[in-house]
Amino acid sequence: MGLKSDSWITKMAKEHRMIEPYVDSQVRKGVISYGVSSYGYDIRVADEFKIFTNVNSAIVDPKAFDTRSMIDFRGEVCTIPPNSFALARTIEYFRIPRSVLTICVGKSSYARCGIIVNVTPFEPEWEGFVTLEISNTTPLPARIYANEGIAQVIFFEADEECLISYADKKGKYQAQQTIVLPRV
Repeated sequence: MGLKSDSWITKMAKEHRMIEPYVDSQVRKGVISYGVSSYGYDIRVADEFKIFTNVNSAIVDPKAFDTRSMIDFRGEVCTIPPNSFALARTIEYFRIPRSVLTICVGKSSYARCGIIVNVTPFEPEWEGFVTLEISNTTPLPARIYANEGIAQVIFFEADEECLISYADKKGKYQAQQTIVLPRV
């Protein structure tokens, strides 16, 4: 399994629609960077968010998720309350090839502010908009900027295709179009 370069990512994006929309350079001026980088792709966060709130005293349970624990927000700047959490989605839609696995990590500009982005790997043949988990670990409110970089996806290609892909398993998060809450 090998790490993939910017030229491979560009080829896959153009020939196989692996990332749409695709930005073939790294946009940096006046924004948190996004677009292709040396060995990855910096994804952007869309302007729709679900922010955790304690107003209704709901219990967070991945097997019985109570939507009253979140409020919907749409805008260019999302403020996450202290020691809280928000869900969002990417602007980019991904189509992961059968021989590829990705790992997604947060960007240092946010991490240095105590804002942590958690995304699970994109499995072979998974596709959709990525649901992002954004944690504000600070005792202060934190801002997230829509339409700017939020995390970096790193691509690994295996020497051979997997026997069973995410599509073969009919994964529960396949082809998601919006922010998707926990499913069992």
